[in-house]
Amino acid sequence: MKRVLLILAICLALSLVSGSGASAQKMIRIGEHQIVSHPALDDDGKGFAAALAEEGFVEGKNLTINRQNAQGDQANCAIIARKFEDDKVDLIHAISTPNAQATAKITKTIPVVFSSVTDPVATGIVPKMGKTGTNIYNPGDVNVTFHIKEMKEAVEKMGGKLIEAHVATSADVMQAAQSLVGRVQALHISSDNTTVSAFESVVKVCNENKIPLFVGDTGSVPRGAIAAYGLDYFLIGYTAGKQAAKILKGEKPGEVPAGMASGYSLWINLKAAQLQGAKIDKATAEKAANKLWDEQGNLVQGK
Repeated sequence: MKRVLLILAICLALSLVSGSGASAQKMIRIGEHQIVSHPALDDDGKGFAAALAEEGFVEGKNLTINRQNAQGDQANCAIIARKFEDDKVDLIHAISTPNAQATAKITKTIPVVFSSVTDPVATGIVPKMGKTGTNIYNPGDVNVTFHIKEMKEAVEKMGGKLIEAHVATSADVMQAAQSLVGRVQALHISSDNTTVSAFESVVKVCNENKIPLFVGDTGSVPRGAIAAYGLDYFLIGYTAGKQAAKILKGEKPGEVPAGMASGYSLWINLKAAQLQGAKIDKATAEKAANKLWDEQGNLVQGK
């Protein structure tokens, strides 16, 4: 079960802007970085920009966003964060746990809004939940260890067994998937950024071996998974963007209360189910799914 945390407490020292009207008098500079490019994290960034635009911070008008990608290399996260620190950007948006960890270690004065991070306390990003007294804000993500622990408990309660396959880089993903052939009746991928970035190789293995594939992020369903019940990453980024706008308008970050990212939805892909040998009643799927793809791969329900 996904628990996506919202944690807020930013900037003890300075407010960026004394009032909302001041935002039009200067070009706001935001540094944004993510661990790797894949649909879920990309949607996070899109939601962030959309929320800022609604609040009057429009790219090309009074806002610039310097977007950087660590290309799956955690060492690059620190390099990018240091560059943002040296550039003295007005705010940093860190998408995913490695980026948030690196940014939190490097900057103590620039406001940091991070998203797509499940457990910021356990990963050392913030000292506690709620008003942390730091320069960090988070609307939430999917930390792999956290989800595997919960998944294992759920599977064991149902009398099953969870078999894990670990990867270090995206190049390991296909081999890890192949190692599970003949050992599992179904495969589930949590929203692990490394695996999701090489998702098509997992789909190939599952299709060839008739292994039903389920995922933790909805964005992977149209890419070949059977189903996901998860958060809309656009909304996670959107939530982060709304809070960033408050900070840019001068609100004291520590006064913004903690909350929870929301927006769970069920996506089902009947074509993937057919390819992977799973039987799903179409009428039931139509009643349950927020988004539904038919046996030909066409989106027939939801937007």
